[in-house]
Amino acid sequence: MSKPITQFIEKYYLHFNAATIVDASKAYTAQLNNGAKMLVAMAGAMSTAEIGKIFAEMIRQDKVHIISCTGANLEEDIMNLVAHTHYERIPNYRDLTPQQEWDLLARKLNRVTDTCIPEEEAFRRLENHVFKVWKDAEERGERYFPHEFMYKLLLSGVLEDYYEIDLADSWMYAAAQKNLPMVVPGWEDSTMGNIFAGYVMQGELNASTMKSGIEYMTFLADYYSNHSENGIGFFQIGGGIAGDFPICVVPMLSQDLGKTDTPFWSYFCQISDSTTSYGSYSGAVPNEKITWGKLDTNSPKFIIESDATIVAPLIFAHVLGM
Repeated sequence: MSKPITQFIEKYYLHFNAATIVDASKAYTAQLNNGAKMLVAMAGAMSTAEIGKIFAEMIRQDKVHIISCTGANLEEDIMNLVAHTHYERIPNYRDLTPQQEWDLLARKLNRVTDTCIPEEEAFRRLENHVFKVWKDAEERGERYFPHEFMYKLLLSGVLEDYYEIDLADSWMYAAAQKNLPMVVPGWEDSTMGNIFAGYVMQGELNASTMKSGIEYMTFLADYYSNHSENGIGFFQIGGGIAGDFPICVVPMLSQDLGKTDTPFWSYFCQISDSTTSYGSYSGAVPNEKITWGKLDTNSPKFIIESDATIVAPLIFAHVLGM
């Protein structure tokens, strides 16, 4: 069976960050072969970078078992699904003047590096439908997590008329089909979180309709306790809360709840362009996590200092045997 991407990187990626890509990929596969599960933590704007083209296949092939992602990644995959042809790419984004940025705002184009998300076709198109999902649940006296509402929205079929990409390239749809476990820490700072807060302030929704971050943490603690018999690995794309939040569940269980038999994360890999620096969590070397009770001394540990939009697809392709 031909594996052109895997064969290419194993032949030419022999040193430094490149070699770590190969090592981390092989260790990821070894974890799965040994029966371990894998958590993928996704920060940055990976959904707008269209990571779904390969991440959806990782989900379909059971190469990822639980996800931690920012609220932005949660919603931006669906925005790309329903508004892709309205996005605008700005290749010369480094040269934009403040006035040119202002002109993009006036056109209701929100820039993410070289890509502009169209407000009307993305944000507002989703708002009308997701509000109904929120409101219907509230009227039934039901409460759900942010990702569960999005799953309901996708599986209801109400967005089908808007699809502008191949549904197979939406990682959120792939996750919804499997009802994949997920935590979305800090969801409130996302666009949909802001919109939900606006409805609460207007008296149209109750804040309690949306399950909270504390409930996400208790859910994660239960998940970890019930699924770590063969280990759970931690694959982190970027830094920030998407990684900080879930990795803390191990010391919480072992130190705060006194469950001293809680196993450490069985694998750790982070792709980050944050250089090692004083006081920076995103830039901390993996060994620092040993002192916080997150990793063991012999846990496989990798850090790849590079652009995640380049590295993550290569690792996923290797794991998928492409």
